[in-house]
Amino acid sequence: MTEMAPGLGEFDFAGDDHVVPFQVEGLDVRGRAVQLGPMLDAILERHNYPLPVARLVAETVVLTVLLGTSLKFEGKLIVQTKSDGPVDLVVADFATPDKVRAYARFNEEALSEALKDGRTQSHELLGKGVLAFTIDQGAHTQRYQGIVALDGATLEEIAGVYFRQSEQIPTKVRLGVAELLDRDENGKPRHRWRAGGMVAQFLPDAPERMRQPDLSGGDGDDNEDFFDEDDLWAEAKVMVETIDADELTDPMVGTERLLYRLFHERGVRVYEPQAVYDRCSCSREKIRSVLTGLHADDIESTIEDGLIKVTCEFCSTTYRFEASEVRQQ
Repeated sequence: MTEMAPGLGEFDFAGDDHVVPFQVEGLDVRGRAVQLGPMLDAILERHNYPLPVARLVAETVVLTVLLGTSLKFEGKLIVQTKSDGPVDLVVADFATPDKVRAYARFNEEALSEALKDGRTQSHELLGKGVLAFTIDQGAHTQRYQGIVALDGATLEEIAGVYFRQSEQIPTKVRLGVAELLDRDENGKPRHRWRAGGMVAQFLPDAPERMRQPDLSGGDGDDNEDFFDEDDLWAEAKVMVETIDADELTDPMVGTERLLYRLFHERGVRVYEPQAVYDRCSCSREKIRSVLTGLHADDIESTIEDGLIKVTCEFCSTTYRFEASEVRQQ
């Protein structure tokens, strides 16, 4: 049967693993929203993380996808934590136009103690440290990096601070992660991950309307009680803050329906969705290039039974090289 294209006034729903750009003209708001399903499962299943670590990785992936799909040039966005908690490293990167990968590193003993004590929230697993947002446009260009302190806040809150520091654009971020326990087509129990998120930004024609209260510790007035926020942005923030994790991740709601629920009275417009994929950028050629650049002693120390084995931390692919392939001639 031939599929019919949407008619006038109709559109296809984006579904999972598609970022939906949107605009609410009545509020001077633009943004992006997404629900992740199979792509997120593929990233998490290959690592078999403990559940709280998997949740943290999922949150980071959603945030990275929302920010990465806004890039207007060929390059890469890397979102990475470095901290002193049980999960001391989480990294996700988005390579334009649609490639996503991620992994986490954790101390099993410290994580076990944290779980026994009931410390399972993202900020408790990360501890103190930094969250870095790096934009890399490739060779012959300078990297841009924004760094935000991990100080007990959620990733949502930290992302908001990043936008305040780097772009000075009023921004609201929402993230949600959920587990689905159901059965497959053969009736067997199945565990799946879902995640969703939204970024909404206030972009009026008059820049002076974008003023925000100073961040804590700044040289201005820290007291938000005396700050006169734009009425439309205040309204938009309240709307976005009403979203809960269930709505962000519910496959029966969907991204477009969620946007309609929130903003239909103000006239929300959605644009062509952008698909994102679980695709690692590693390759045999890239890894061989790294190995051939090592010192001879370092190369010799990695040889076992005449082979050098390198496993990609992101996709878990193992590459094997004959020693002669990488020994310096």
